Amino acid sequence: MRIALAQITSGTDPAANLELVDEFTERAAAAGAQLVLFPEATMCRFGVGLSAIAEPLDGPWATGVRTIAARAGIVVVAGMFVPADDGRVSNTLVAAGPGVDAHYHKIYLYDAFGFAESRTVAPGSEPTTITVDGVTVGLTTCYDIRFPELFVELASRGAQLITVHASWGSGPGKLEQWTLLARARALDTTGYIAAVDQAYPGDEIAKAGPTGVGGSVVTSPTGEVLAAAGAEPQLLVYDIDLDAARSARDTIAVLHNRTSLDQLGRPELAQFGKAQSLR
Repeated sequence: MRIALAQITSGTDPAANLELVDEFTERAAAAGAQLVLFPEATMCRFGVGLSAIAEPLDGPWATGVRTIAARAGIVVVAGMFVPADDGRVSNTLVAAGPGVDAHYHKIYLYDAFGFAESRTVAPGSEPTTITVDGVTVGLTTCYDIRFPELFVELASRGAQLITVHASWGSGPGKLEQWTLLARARALDTTGYIAAVDQAYPGDEIAKAGPTGVGGSVVTSPTGEVLAAAGAEPQLLVYDIDLDAARSARDTIAVLHNRTSLDQLGRPELAQFGKAQSLR
């Protein structure tokens, strides 16, 4: 399965950002990819008012993504903002393409490192998978990567590949943490992690909030870094070996061993949604 990670720099104009989606999707399709991943906040970067640009999932921006995916004949996953019921927005991934029309609202909000995403963003509550050419793919967003229970739940639902779509905050050690977390989540799930970030936009824009550091990465089911980008915009293409993923799950039996906690009378440790908040 060939995947592409489109490490772009989103601006504040959703129409211009949709043109980037079009450009990089065409490049991914030309490279033979079946799935192309765009970062969180592809629709509009952080650091500006999100409620003014948010659109429903049947609005023109998401419709544009679907049109691009249909024309290219591959599955596209991109970050956008959708109005929420309480006046905030949802930090949303829209997924579209052959046999796919889905979305994921970010569950874990970035109330950390001096940033309070929950002031303007409402949390989601439902883990989401899509199927691409018969392969189950789990979807996550940015700060989700710090919560292994979400990744384990997606793996328990059959995800062999879990994607992370980020606009990672810059700062000392943050790029190293990003890479380490991607490797750790691969080990937690014995599956592939494809983590796509916004490219680094420069020091001035980075001061506005979490606007990306680059470093998009693909990690193996055993935590090896298979491909990685630098700080600049880049299309990273990689062939996922699904046989290797199946072999890793048979050999490193962490998912099987984890379910045995039910037999110890502690089902809350094995079932993601029943014993703890998803937020």
